[in-house]
Amino acid sequence: MYDVIIIGGGPAGVSAGIYASRKKLKTLLLTDTVGGQSSVSASIENWIGDISLKGFEFAQKLEKHLRAQEDIEIQTMVRVETVESIDGGFRVHTKKEEIFETKTLIIATGGKHRHLNVPGEETFMGKGVVYCSTCDAPFFKNKTVAVVGAGNSGLEACQDLFPYAEKIYLLSNTERLGGDGVLQEEIKAHPKVEIVYNALTKEILGQSVVTGLLYQDILTKKEKTIILDGVFVEIGMVPNTDFLGDLVNRNTFGEIILNHRTGETSAQGIFGAGDATDVLYKQNNISAGQGALASLSAYDYIKKQSL
Repeated sequence: MYDVIIIGGGPAGVSAGIYASRKKLKTLLLTDTVGGQSSVSASIENWIGDISLKGFEFAQKLEKHLRAQEDIEIQTMVRVETVESIDGGFRVHTKKEEIFETKTLIIATGGKHRHLNVPGEETFMGKGVVYCSTCDAPFFKNKTVAVVGAGNSGLEACQDLFPYAEKIYLLSNTERLGGDGVLQEEIKAHPKVEIVYNALTKEILGQSVVTGLLYQDILTKKEKTIILDGVFVEIGMVPNTDFLGDLVNRNTFGEIILNHRTGETSAQGIFGAGDATDVLYKQNNISAGQGALASLSAYDYIKKQSL
């Protein structure tokens, strides 16, 4: 039986693995790949300690640091199917029909951005199509951009872009904006923003990088093109937590509800970290801190159980 199994290999999972190893816990880390969502980013400029690095370099650095630790077993290309409670801990089942048992669990499975699923989106991902305004707004200084999504995520993306973008098209697929009223008022009043209502994105256009966006007016059925330099897709995220079932409490978005003082979930012995949880800001630095917190809390939990 392991002391702790960590599920996930992004900044939260890697941080949890490093801290668990340094506490001499018998640790297993299960993940599809190491690096998390940012491993596909063209450039990361807000990771503390590195002024700028490419996504694949970020992933390499995380993996190198993780593999330098002792007392940790790392298995990649692994997806967890289910988790169940057993006497004295938990049993983890993978899609390869492997079974592992552990005293504690750290869930750091992250989330995935909702995609538009239109032509050009995948082609220009990282070449003008982005999903994190907090991370990528500075790359669009004096540029024209579109924000697709008119809920809080889209409105907040506009705010992030105010200091940088020259022109912001906000595309809503209904005849009104969603999100908080105060935010709506601010966006509507800002001179940089042009709101396009009833707009259904049909295609992202470009050559080597994004050059435009094609949308259809839902009411008239006419198609129109906007010439621009970037598209911010802000239609929400989906946490990777379905495999947990009813084992821990999750909110209406599927995020794991945490005690943010300890990182513990509603189930004793299970801790959460990163984008799979209800943490307010989905950021690499925050995820790494949560991973450290989860491991330290798991260590304290194991000590108390052995008394």
